[in-house]
Amino acid sequence: MAFDHSKFLARFVEEAREHCSRISDGLLNLERSPGDAETVNALFRSAHTIKGSSRMMKLSGVTLLAHSMEDVLDAVRGGKIPLTTSVSDALFRGVDALLVLLAAITAGDTSAEAPGELCAELARAAAVTAAGGAPEEEPAPVAADSRAPEVAAASSPPAESPPPPAAAKTGQVDYLRINAAKIDDLIRLMGEIVSEQGRFRRHIGRLTEIERGTARHLTAVAGQLGSGAEHEALLEAGAALQLSLRQSVRAMAAASLMQDHLVGDLQETSLRMRMQPLSTVFDPLRRTVRDLAHEQGKDIDFVVAGGDTELDRKIIDRIGDSLMHMIRNSLDHGLESGEERRAAGKTPKGTITLSACYDSGCVTISLGDDGRGLSVDKIREKALAKRLFDADTLAGMSRAEITDLIFMPGFSTSPIITDISGRGVGMDVVRKSIVDELKGTIIIETREGEGTTFLLRLPLNLAVFPLFLLSAGSKTCALPATSLVEMLSVQRGEIIEIVNKRAIRLREQIIPVEGLAALLRLAPTASAEGGEALIVIIRDGEEKLGLVVDEIIGREEMVVKPLPLHLQNLRMVSGVTIGEQDSIINVLHVPELIRQAREIAEPGRLRPSAKEDHTATVLVVDDSINTREIEKSILEAYGYAVATAEDGEEAFEKTRGTLYDLVITDVEMPRLDGFSLTKRLRDDERYRHVPIIIVTSLEKDEDKKRGIAVGANAYIVKGAFDQSNLIETVHNLIG
Repeated sequence: MAFDHSKFLARFVEEAREHCSRISDGLLNLERSPGDAETVNALFRSAHTIKGSSRMMKLSGVTLLAHSMEDVLDAVRGGKIPLTTSVSDALFRGVDALLVLLAAITAGDTSAEAPGELCAELARAAAVTAAGGAPEEEPAPVAADSRAPEVAAASSPPAESPPPPAAAKTGQVDYLRINAAKIDDLIRLMGEIVSEQGRFRRHIGRLTEIERGTARHLTAVAGQLGSGAEHEALLEAGAALQLSLRQSVRAMAAASLMQDHLVGDLQETSLRMRMQPLSTVFDPLRRTVRDLAHEQGKDIDFVVAGGDTELDRKIIDRIGDSLMHMIRNSLDHGLESGEERRAAGKTPKGTITLSACYDSGCVTISLGDDGRGLSVDKIREKALAKRLFDADTLAGMSRAEITDLIFMPGFSTSPIITDISGRGVGMDVVRKSIVDELKGTIIIETREGEGTTFLLRLPLNLAVFPLFLLSAGSKTCALPATSLVEMLSVQRGEIIEIVNKRAIRLREQIIPVEGLAALLRLAPTASAEGGEALIVIIRDGEEKLGLVVDEIIGREEMVVKPLPLHLQNLRMVSGVTIGEQDSIINVLHVPELIRQAREIAEPGRLRPSAKEDHTATVLVVDDSINTREIEKSILEAYGYAVATAEDGEEAFEKTRGTLYDLVITDVEMPRLDGFSLTKRLRDDERYRHVPIIIVTSLEKDEDKKRGIAVGANAYIVKGAFDQSNLIETVHNLIG
């Protein structure tokens, strides 16, 4: 009977991907600790296992590529060639090509061929031995543990790979493949059970109060009726009913307590099924950071810690893009070049640190660098140049308010927009993902010249959220526990007036205070002028706000449901949950609460400046008539008025008579090139702050640096040019 390879393809692909990950991680480790013989041996074994398993599965493309990588690693471990940067790069490209082949196999294409040019490059690398000889046809036999046990079970192993040692069988763990959607359904049901258990617990509390009230009532009735014989039967019947009620309530309370333990165990066990270590998203970033650092010619030490911290897979799947945005920003314009760092008294090698830890029932992810830090002055200047606010408004903003401007759509402090960062599409996406969707918080810690750290505080899971239930204006509402800093009670006389704000002093900090009922437009409950005020401190980024509430009901873990489509424009509410007697409790959106508090204190102060209603004019400069017409048609399709010039000299003449809102220029042109045109325009007072975009085929780093030096706002390489790229850049610069 013929061997059916298709039954084992999925298992082979999964195992091969694990080995690719090990090779990639091992190469990164070798760059930090060169000469580690054990790591080299492990990489060789991984490549050898992929080769052997793929040969059994008749996957010639994978076999050829893995064999080529194996030859290189064999030459490295034998000391025939050093593991230079070029050799590492070739092996990294081999890993990428293997993953492409594995993806093709998953899609059903088992005949995909290995890239011939890459295999030839690997063969040349393996052939450069000290003696100048060619590589051997087959590597030496490897250790016994290099064979995959799953594939070995499918077919008899080749002679070169003896079976795994008996020790490998000890502590064996059995796995069962389950569709992720089934686990999601289970956890969703578990969340509903946890919420229902909370409501059941509150019902028990009310029954306990009823039982105590009944006992007090019977005692009062007995006192009124006296001890006459005619009332003895009635009193005994009442006492028996009260005793039965007390026993029933106590039995229900005991059952509820036991059920609390069982539901708690169910919740913990269910959530653990969907928890994954953060290393699943942290580890792939190491390769990305390495490649981006090489592209920019920067020497970076990427330190990762806390990868074993576990989070809900649903959260892990959604934070990868946010981390990537922030890492790109750190690499591109957070960390200085080696020369700048030396001039600033720093080590030439920059450091980016990514770590995670558990924090009061949540997880905090820290991403920091030791670069330039955020400049409040530069952020203020950028906001003024983009006409987000007027000068007086910006001058009156606090440091926290200025820093939070980086989360506005289209905002970037990068001196130039490139293909790496600076487009202003990163931090607003991060805020939306972390704060709006995942109910987390972002805190920025920065010191100019010393670096910046972003702290992302996230709930452990998305099944049930820890909420604090509050009462304000006779209404019950909820706040995410991740946004609460602390709760305190103060004398109302301690609430001070500063200009037109109310505030309290708390540990050398002045924290603004506002009534939650006032923010929600609710009628406040009657309260004495004196007495105590109950205050909940919330935080969004660097900003804090004290909310005066009537009562703190308690902390509950509850299912939060999204708003229906017709209510999703309610900015103050981020979701709803179900309370007692099936009442709907609004989960409040903390960033909007803080914005509303600012608006109450100073109406209109922090509203963005109204932009003038006029058609923006763009000057397109290029010596190619075809390129000019393409760019002109794209811009006109989006409502811009466009003028053209065929070289820098003609463009400069046109700018002397007309003030354009934006200039787009090529570099290599007759008479006056784009760099020289940009410099001339920057010397003109009228064009000092007019955005200039360079669109060119020059893609070297020194060309981009020259673009920065002459004052360009954006640098687009024609090889990566597309319509959305151009329009997105124009929109970010002039709206």
